[in-house]
Amino acid sequence: MPAVLFEDADLLVLDKPSGVLVHRGWGHDRVTLVDMVQRMLEEKVVHPVHRLDRGTSGVIVFGRTVEATRTMSEAGAMEKRYLALVRGQTPGEGVIDHPIPRKVGGPRVEAVSRYRRLGFVETEPREVSLVEVVLETGRLHQVRRHMKHISHPVIGDTSYGIAALNHGFERSHGLCRLALHAWSVTLVHPSSRESMRFVAPVPDDLALPLSRMGLIVP
Repeated sequence: MPAVLFEDADLLVLDKPSGVLVHRGWGHDRVTLVDMVQRMLEEKVVHPVHRLDRGTSGVIVFGRTVEATRTMSEAGAMEKRYLALVRGQTPGEGVIDHPIPRKVGGPRVEAVSRYRRLGFVETEPREVSLVEVVLETGRLHQVRRHMKHISHPVIGDTSYGIAALNHGFERSHGLCRLALHAWSVTLVHPSSRESMRFVAPVPDDLALPLSRMGLIVP
């Protein structure tokens, strides 16, 4: 079971490992994160407030009631910060305003991300940047698609990245996963209205390869 970062009558906040599928509708895994949470809480219905891709690790929030889930799902209710290792040297900071779909096959809608570079290193098979990305909207594969849009795809991304480059980082540094981590979520508690921030430490399967490259993990 993923580590529990917070739990009360309204919310369950978990630290999801890379490789775990959140919801069965997104794949055909025998066991998903929703299955694990149902068993843990002994509840038949649980509600992920937002999505994380299979390869993405980090903070994910579940609502334990319909009302809590609805409140948390409202636009602007949560601030989500990601760490990503991307190809090349990015500008120091920037805003990506590029429409993308909410769901597969859907129409493109407004999508905005802000990023800042935390580190840069020249390494094999090529130079990379460690960036923090803050989402102003929540769209399908937003971080991955936006970084690809500005020609800095996330390392390890099998959909929007470059296979040869991904294999090179696996051989050189042991990076065998998508280099994307949901670092923190800040939200207003649906009942107490208290502002709360949850942080998931960068896991070893990402932190160790970053360290081998000479990048400092926040």
